[in-house]
Amino acid sequence: MAIDYTGAVFGAELPSPSTLLRAFREPVTTERRDRDVLDSAHELARCHERRHRALQAAHAAGATPDNVADCSHTVDTIDTQRAHQIARIDDWVAANIPHRAGASLHTETLGAVIDRMAAKWVAAQQALGVSAPPARATTTKNGDGRSRRRAAAHRISEDGPRRNVDSEAHLQWYRLAELADGYKDLITEVAQHRRRLPVW
Repeated sequence: MAIDYTGAVFGAELPSPSTLLRAFREPVTTERRDRDVLDSAHELARCHERRHRALQAAHAAGATPDNVADCSHTVDTIDTQRAHQIARIDDWVAANIPHRAGASLHTETLGAVIDRMAAKWVAAQQALGVSAPPARATTTKNGDGRSRRRAAAHRISEDGPRRNVDSEAHLQWYRLAELADGYKDLITEVAQHRRRLPVW
C-alpha cells in the first residue's frame, strides 16, 4: 500500500455522497474508477430490501414455524451476500486508496459505512412507501345547480396514521442525511491525509 497521497482531492478517489445515494437507487452505467464501490453499494441496497421483506414475512400474522425458519435462512443468505459486497468495497479501498502513515484510523471500514448507509436508505424508502389513505371524491352542486366532483382532503386526527407516516419518514430521512454528512466528512478527511480507512 502506498505511503502518501499524490494530490488527491475531494471526490477524486472515493464517490461523493450524492453519487453513492444515486447508486443505491440505480445501477451505475458509466465506466468510473470507483465502479466496483458503486456496484457493491447498489447490491447492498438490494440486499437490505430483500432482508426487510424476509423479516416482514417472518413477523406476519399467521406465519408458521416453517415460514419463520425459511425467512431466517433467507436472512442468513442475504447477510452472507452483504459480507461479500462489504469485503469487495474494502478490497477496492486496500488496492486503490493510498493512506498516509500516522493518520488517525477510522473505526469502521468503508464497506461497513456504506452498508449502514444502504440500510438506512432502504428504511427511508420504506417509510415513504407507506401510503396515506387516498383522497375521497365527493359530489357538490355548483352555483348554477350542476353537479361537479372534487377531491376532498382526507382528514386525519393529530394522532392518526398520516402523522405517524410523516414523522417516521422525516426521522428516517434525517438519519440518512446525518450518515451522508458523516460519510462526506470521512472521505474529506481521507483525502486531506487526516484519516485512514482500516483494511484487513
